[in-house]
Amino acid sequence: MSEKLLVSLEVNGEVVEQETEPRTLLSTFIRDSLGLTGTHVGCEHGICGACTVLLNGVTVRSCLTFAVQANGGKLKTVEGLLRRDGSLHPLQRKFAEHHALQCGFCTPGMLMTCEEICRNKPAATREEIRDGISGNLCRCTGYQTIVNAVADYLENPHD
Repeated sequence: MSEKLLVSLEVNGEVVEQETEPRTLLSTFIRDSLGLTGTHVGCEHGICGACTVLLNGVTVRSCLTFAVQANGGKLKTVEGLLRRDGSLHPLQRKFAEHHALQCGFCTPGMLMTCEEICRNKPAATREEIRDGISGNLCRCTGYQTIVNAVADYLENPHD
């Protein structure tokens, strides 16, 4: 058994300190240690994008990142999109309006990827949106509804 290390970071706006083994993946830390089960684990090889979260404002595959690498950082999971009053983020509402989710397995990672796209490229074209989500696999939607939802959000971010 290896020695545990203290990981201190801001998670969805709240400071968290937790001991963990150095080999613990960030996805495991998020789900098992923090109890935030919105982050999904799919392929465990960084290919599918289901485990995508934002670390210091940048998307990372939490299945390829060790929890200790997030020490001192700011982590945002899909739970962090919810508003203080518990209502959905406008991007989440656009996903629902455009039927941009079906089984929902890819949705948390897709939302985090789209949040980064919208923040970094508020005038993204549909082609740029497609390119931006190309690292996230979805077996259900065919992607067009996701592109439509993101494009609508960029045109109407407060709806």
